[in-house]
Amino acid sequence: MTVTPTATTQLPPNPTAPATTVPWTDLLAAAADDCLAALLKGADQDWSRPAHALDWTCRQTLDHLALGLMGYTGLLIARPDDRYITLFASLDPQAPIPACLEGLRIAASLLTSTVRDTPAEARAWHPWGHSDATGFAAMGITELALHTYDITRTLGLPWAPPDGLSTAVLARLFPDAPSGHAPSDTLLWCTGRTPLPGLPRRADWQWDGTVR
Repeated sequence: MTVTPTATTQLPPNPTAPATTVPWTDLLAAAADDCLAALLKGADQDWSRPAHALDWTCRQTLDHLALGLMGYTGLLIARPDDRYITLFASLDPQAPIPACLEGLRIAASLLTSTVRDTPAEARAWHPWGHSDATGFAAMGITELALHTYDITRTLGLPWAPPDGLSTAVLARLFPDAPSGHAPSDTLLWCTGRTPLPGLPRRADWQWDGTVR
């Protein structure tokens, strides 16, 4: 497989294996598959309950995810330098959860295709740092992972962000992340979900999407 530098990240598949080059589009697709499979397991539960530690319900959190993924897609296409885009996307409020998850898969697929087609030199506005295609891919993975965690916690489903995906987004979006902890645990700490040994749960956080 031939991979361009702007579409890849150095990702160790396990602690003892050498680093391999994985395209960000593959990482984003893998995140969508993993998260949607986890969410589908709870599709028959009550999604009107608040998602873990959020002000939104589980159902509203899906809307936020769809809006975010489509928003990142639009930003990469329009490439504004000082504002958000004017197109907003949401899920049908009357649709059952499995159909909503289908909508979320569509949004993730559109972002994946846009990341693949965006030139390396392209930049777009984001309030947490003007970014490139890899940055928006990492943002999409982070949104999927965090909110899948939030929802599955409420639904009582055992799930955590995969370490491989966590490693990639920590390197891209959280350059000051603490070391010495499992990548999944570190990502959840960086985003205010859980504490780490010796580090209390964060009350405020944001990532850094700027190109480095």
